[in-house]
Amino acid sequence: MALFPRLFRRSPSVVAIGGGTGASGLLRGLKEHTDKLTAIVTVADDGGSSGRFRKEFGMLPPGDIRNCLAALSDAGPVLERLFQYRFEEGDLKGHPFGNIFLAALTQVTGDFQLAVREANRVLSVRGRVLPATSAKLSLVAEHEDGSKTTGESLVGKVSKPVKQLSIKPEDAPAGNEVVESIMAADLVLLGPGSLYTSVLPNLLIPGIRDALARTGAVVGYICNIMTQPGETHGFTASRHVEVILQHARENPLDFVVVNTGTIPDRLAQSYAAEGATAVEADLARMAQVAGAARVVTADLVTADHVVRHNPARLAELCLQLHREIARDKAKAG
Repeated sequence: MALFPRLFRRSPSVVAIGGGTGASGLLRGLKEHTDKLTAIVTVADDGGSSGRFRKEFGMLPPGDIRNCLAALSDAGPVLERLFQYRFEEGDLKGHPFGNIFLAALTQVTGDFQLAVREANRVLSVRGRVLPATSAKLSLVAEHEDGSKTTGESLVGKVSKPVKQLSIKPEDAPAGNEVVESIMAADLVLLGPGSLYTSVLPNLLIPGIRDALARTGAVVGYICNIMTQPGETHGFTASRHVEVILQHARENPLDFVVVNTGTIPDRLAQSYAAEGATAVEADLARMAQVAGAARVVTADLVTADHVVRHNPARLAELCLQLHREIARDKAKAG
């Protein structure tokens, strides 16, 4: 633990909204600074192991929930490795143990949200992980040519620009704890994560979108480091923000974080072969798009076999921005 418990009492209340590996990396960094953490996680996944559990058991997809639980767990490295262990053969091939655990706990408790609450306790999660909604969400992407793609697993693969993203049901309810956490937060962070399949699905839930517009928290968006083939091909940093604001309807952002670190050549070539490139930090355009939001650049790259945000540097930067912006807001009255 990076800070003593008595210091955690002075730490800010932070809400991270998203899903996937981007969210779990951010949470690993944040948990070293505060235990007042809430991860609000998308439940639109319909592919892979999560999709199979969703189809066979009629439950919400557990994959992104599992990743965030593992990231915030204080139960020790062995239990975390067990929770993330993916079977490689037999009838369980492709299923992580954590997904099976959450499916079994849902059967035992009779409710997915109660199962997640119990998993928070069993895994000694620092903070809490909440599904964004109890509704079984489907994503619908409308493309520039008027065609539509339905399903999270397909939206990110169709090589046609997305004009507008929507959810079914459109009135999916946000849980009371979800809304309360946003309203009570000191800092709310959107991303990093897949723009159309991890971040936006949460903003399309009316209760979450409205809470972001009303909260007194400092709100920040963390732009992805790399584009994603099919989903954000050719997107600059400002285009990411444009899409966020288009779907949020009102601009809730106080700051935007953009990476300006360099991608190692070997990884840049590997990503390019798959149709992904570094997100361009087009700061002149960003100044026009982001409105009053403060745009901050930094070298945030960590790269071994993949490119990710450095969890420690990203968390420290976001918390520093919270302190500065909250102080400025207080002075402004």
